[in-house]
Amino acid sequence: MPNIALECRDPADLSEEVSRLRQQVASLQAKVAELDELAHCDTLVPLFNRRGLVRSLDTMIARFERHGTPAAMLFIDLNGLKQLNDRFGHPGGDDALIHVAERLREGVRGNDCVARIGGDEFCVLLDNADRKSAVETAERLVNQIADDEFMLSGTPVSLSVAIGITAVERGDTPSTVLARADQAMYRLKDAGLTTADLAKRVGTA
Repeated sequence: MPNIALECRDPADLSEEVSRLRQQVASLQAKVAELDELAHCDTLVPLFNRRGLVRSLDTMIARFERHGTPAAMLFIDLNGLKQLNDRFGHPGGDDALIHVAERLREGVRGNDCVARIGGDEFCVLLDNADRKSAVETAERLVNQIADDEFMLSGTPVSLSVAIGITAVERGDTPSTVLARADQAMYRLKDAGLTTADLAKRVGTA
């Protein structure tokens, strides 16, 4: 029978090794969490991106299906971004997007999800909100942004947004909710409303 050499290690050394490995695992877990957060956040404004929105919307739909908790989505389009870019350059357009993002975040509850899903498009998920309260929130946001003083290169600039609204329904998926809210917003814009009208009206689906 061959001789087998067993290495006996000092318990203190083993304890130190275990502690070191735990620190490494904790560091890796923190890095994974950081990368996951970056993957779901917008690069310009401190909001979720489309991926982060879909993840939150999935959770909201599941809660609605399970408990009947009402929820709604606001689909928001910043009007005239191309004109702002042409007049003030892309940094000016970025400043306008940042300004709108801040007003949206300030204008909703802390548990509501705000995301930028495209160049000039934002979404707000309103948890525990029926259609009536969603319309009230949208109207307030439209008016706040239209009435807010915004300056670019020392020039006062009027900003306005069009907002489409839809409530979460049975059998919904993130894609169907987004599509309905998007269609509601474009129906509003296709109606040829003026900036003044946009400050008073929202579209619903």
